[in-house]
Amino acid sequence: MVLSLVSLCAKEVVGDHSSSPSWLRWVPRELYRSLLEAAFASCRPLAVGELVQRWPERTLRVGGRRKQGQTAPNRLCIQAMLLAIVRGLSDQRCLLQLLDVSGLQGDEGGIGDPMGGWSLTVALCTMVVQARAGAQRAQRKGERERKRFSVLERERDVKRERGQIDQFNGDKTNNSERTVPGPAGEEELVKGVRRRMEIHKKSEQPGLGGGKTEEKHEDNEVLVHVRADLFVNARSWERVRVALNTSGPLNLQCRYLRVEEISVSSIRTLLDLLSRRGVLGIDIRYSNLGVAGLAELLPLLSTFPALNSLRLHYCNLDFRRDSQEETLRELSQGLANLQELRRLSLTALRLPGQLRVLLSSLPQPLEILELPYLSLSPADLAYLSCSHHTATLQQLDLSENRLDENTLTSIRRLLSQASSTLQHLSLSGCGLTDGLLGLLLPSLGCCCSLKSLALALNPLSMAGLMDLMKMAVRMPSLRQLLYPNPLEDYQPGLPDLPSSAQLLDWPLDETTDISATSSQLNRVLIDSGRSDLLLTCDLLNYDKDLVD
Repeated sequence: MVLSLVSLCAKEVVGDHSSSPSWLRWVPRELYRSLLEAAFASCRPLAVGELVQRWPERTLRVGGRRKQGQTAPNRLCIQAMLLAIVRGLSDQRCLLQLLDVSGLQGDEGGIGDPMGGWSLTVALCTMVVQARAGAQRAQRKGERERKRFSVLERERDVKRERGQIDQFNGDKTNNSERTVPGPAGEEELVKGVRRRMEIHKKSEQPGLGGGKTEEKHEDNEVLVHVRADLFVNARSWERVRVALNTSGPLNLQCRYLRVEEISVSSIRTLLDLLSRRGVLGIDIRYSNLGVAGLAELLPLLSTFPALNSLRLHYCNLDFRRDSQEETLRELSQGLANLQELRRLSLTALRLPGQLRVLLSSLPQPLEILELPYLSLSPADLAYLSCSHHTATLQQLDLSENRLDENTLTSIRRLLSQASSTLQHLSLSGCGLTDGLLGLLLPSLGCCCSLKSLALALNPLSMAGLMDLMKMAVRMPSLRQLLYPNPLEDYQPGLPDLPSSAQLLDWPLDETTDISATSSQLNRVLIDSGRSDLLLTCDLLNYDKDLVD
């Protein structure tokens, strides 16, 4: 990545923190963004804090999709930014009104000590609560100052009025020709003091006219809206609930909600606290929902008008165990109310033969459909290949669904219907042999928009793998290929048609030169001139989003 002259200069400027007092107050607002990016890239938390505390614009966005090779911001820099947000609430130079950290979180324990989703969520909630406490302390201090000022004013008024009465009485004794005032004269003076005290008291109350309060904001006034992706589990649930319930200078808004290992009632509580228009996606994982729990949540999900992504992973949904007709009808009605849904991910749901009931109820065609570990039947794949979703699919994941001769026709029809839109395809662990893959290769080669293809954990020989490579290099849009280790690389003893679990656990043969496989595949790349195609067999670190 080639840095611009502004970026290079910004990196040098933020590198010397001792000189910041001399240049920070003179830097134009147009350079703040470049300086902040350089501070994040160079891991300069002090510079990050100083820039954010006096941020000259109404919006600050940190995060989003990272470019290839770009790491997530350092944990210390993120913490410095959040502390500066709180300090900036009382800094007149800070104009910030919206902090958007959506997509900021990195992988826990990644390179450069990034802040993961759970840690970032906890830090944001802590920031919201601290800002509320700081505002309350400032308000109490202001009230004490106003009360002390009011007492002093009243004492001065009383002394002033007493002096006028003494002077009036002195004039009365010296001038016998004047009319002697009765008690009514003193009563008028006392009424004047009371009237001034009432006017001053009203001026202290907000909304009653008169003087202004010394505080920058009232207790319930929002100064900065904080938009983020929230990651909630049993350990952080209570802290997130408190932060979402807190009214104060910082208002926490959720874009994507991810929950893990919490009950249906806790999920309902979180959903009730979220802003209805801000939530774009909900991801529920490893939670014991059951079919009844999901049917209970779906009506609540339909109250989020912008919801376009729903992901359910390992939520103990077994349609074979529950009453199918009634529960499927409830789920179908609930999904029909999700008007903006474009992404649906269902992992390890036990619903063989019921895919039509779920997907046909969706009002809009899906763009992303992920169905791994669903034990899809030939009837399910036949429906999917003819459904109204096929022509709009950009991403399809059928991993760990067994494919054979009975489903081959449906898969070929599916690929043909989605050939112009499909960008990411995963058929890992589908039991594709050399023969089955050879029959699929013409259909795969017609996917003119395909950017990534995952075929890990399929029982392919080296000959089948070479046929795959010859097809891949002829696809100009393809940028990433996840290929399986060929059967020749494993130790002896594998069954004739090993499952994906066996291929995952079976050790590779140490006597075989594993690098020879990658060398042969790379030779095909070099001969075809395809330096833009990334080959990998690393299933754990495979990331299809790197090609976007």
